[in-house]
Amino acid sequence: MNPQISVVIVNYNSGSALASTLGSLADGLAGLRWEAVVVDNASTDGSERPAEARPNVRLVRHPANAGFAAGVNIGTAVSAAPFLLVLNPDCRLQSGIGGLLDELQRHPACGVIGPAILDTSGTLQESARGNPDMLTGLFGRTSLLSRVFPDSRHARRNLRAGVLVDAPGSSQPVDWVSGACMLVRRSALASVGGFDEGYFLYWEDADLCRRLRNAGWETRYSKIAVVTHDVGQSSKNARGLANREFHRSAYRYFSTHVVPQKWHPFRIAAWLLLMLRGAVRSLRR
Repeated sequence: MNPQISVVIVNYNSGSALASTLGSLADGLAGLRWEAVVVDNASTDGSERPAEARPNVRLVRHPANAGFAAGVNIGTAVSAAPFLLVLNPDCRLQSGIGGLLDELQRHPACGVIGPAILDTSGTLQESARGNPDMLTGLFGRTSLLSRVFPDSRHARRNLRAGVLVDAPGSSQPVDWVSGACMLVRRSALASVGGFDEGYFLYWEDADLCRRLRNAGWETRYSKIAVVTHDVGQSSKNARGLANREFHRSAYRYFSTHVVPQKWHPFRIAAWLLLMLRGAVRSLRR
């Protein structure tokens, strides 16, 4: 019988995290027909091996590290279900994915929906966001201003998960949700040509949701489903690469969606500030 959901996991040197994630699938997807595809981006730590022996799981070994967006596209191409659960290798399903699927199907214009994501201490992560703009760097998830002024208008616009109160079994439209865990309608993803592979790591989720909205699709967020995210299990093994790609991808998003005019002073200023921020962060590591 054909699967209802294809889980797509992109793995790169995630240590023991992938085994825990795969172990959570059977309970997290109980009552659903599912398959899982693990796309391994040339890991060198053997972290992909648990995918070889799991039922319902297919391992695709890629000969090089193609990045997250390309990895999801590879997994999408070899999977079959009409709905795709894009899942980080350091996320564990807890509950409610069936309800999340019901909510996605209840809204035909919804192309992607994200669940509540908790860190390992049980704290709600800000996985539902407002569109990145000129002030996102000042009022982003990890910024000093957001920590000092969490109730400010700009912080609440950028960080939506903590201020959204869902009625039981409901969802709310948001600008974008985290790619750590998102349930995507395959037809919607196909309509925009999949994930943009110009994003090697980071910001591809914001870009996808923006392109989906431009194509007439909606992004929603619901706390009916819960996922635990042990952040950064892959990136901690390649901190220099992660830092560089975060800032490169941030500029790609900004120059594509916020200020597309090539010689606009705000675009030049953004490039300079992002390069400076990246350099400072690299010195701290």
